[in-house]
Amino acid sequence: MTVKTMLLGLTAALIPFSVSHAQDAAASYPDRTITIVVAYPPGGFNDQVARLLAEDLSTRFDETVIVDNRPGGGTVVGTDLVAKAEPDGYTLGISPFAFAVNPGLFADLPYDTETDFAHIAVLGGAFNVLAAHPDFPADTVAELIEHAKQNPGEINYGSAGNGSSNHLSAELFKSLTGTELAHIPYGGSAPARTDLVAGRVDVMFDNLTNVQALIESGKLKALGVTINEESDLMPGVPPVSATVPGYEVTVWWGLVAPAGVPEPIVAKLNNAVNEFLAKEDTIEKFQAQGVLPIGGTVDEAEAYVAEQMKTWIPVAEQTGMKVD
Repeated sequence: MTVKTMLLGLTAALIPFSVSHAQDAAASYPDRTITIVVAYPPGGFNDQVARLLAEDLSTRFDETVIVDNRPGGGTVVGTDLVAKAEPDGYTLGISPFAFAVNPGLFADLPYDTETDFAHIAVLGGAFNVLAAHPDFPADTVAELIEHAKQNPGEINYGSAGNGSSNHLSAELFKSLTGTELAHIPYGGSAPARTDLVAGRVDVMFDNLTNVQALIESGKLKALGVTINEESDLMPGVPPVSATVPGYEVTVWWGLVAPAGVPEPIVAKLNNAVNEFLAKEDTIEKFQAQGVLPIGGTVDEAEAYVAEQMKTWIPVAEQTGMKVD
């Protein structure tokens, strides 16, 4: 018997063992604490959706599921933590909008966005609202554009950090309108929003869920929404695209794991997430904040993220939003 024949025989013998081992791992999964990493501080929907999911999985699996907030580096800190975690299904992460744009934003990432992650499911999608402090002189998108052109570089906008949907929303706006707005990046949308309410920031594109109550209470005013039609959740607020043709931004959230997690565990998590998203309680909580549950298969999640990367990486590159 040749060495090649022996190796082929050994490989063939190991295949059923590997499959059996993965199936056994899935059958007993989980048998200890699961951590969901959020690459933002507490307060935004990235954090909220993680906590809703953690509560559901804790009950569903009868195991502790905790949320670990790891903000910093435009979500790179938390995302890298997930990428380099043991691929056993016990470290998961919320993949935000920034996940798909960072390859076009950062000159060098500590992980490979395309190969270092297993996408479990897309949790939901929403839109941003262009909000301003009540004392800001512009009350409409058209007035904002005129004011910005009359005062180039003097109007500032806040964001949750480089590469966030807040940042991309504003940069796309600048690109399409030919305006100059000064970017003030924060370590999350909550501190940026605090400064917007205080008047230290002029305008901000933020998730509906984060600004709706502030707008309804008069602490902020809404100039536009980033989808192509008026929303029932923000009545009377026109789409930005009504003034700026071609403008549209959809925010999304997904659940990821490190690449290499056994497929049976990924499938088990995908099934659990889809059941979570189908619950009436989840749907009500999502929709109350302008978030549409998405879900679907693992393949659909992979395709969705790939399409987001195809859309936003060129925008980041074209607008020159490079971060060293």
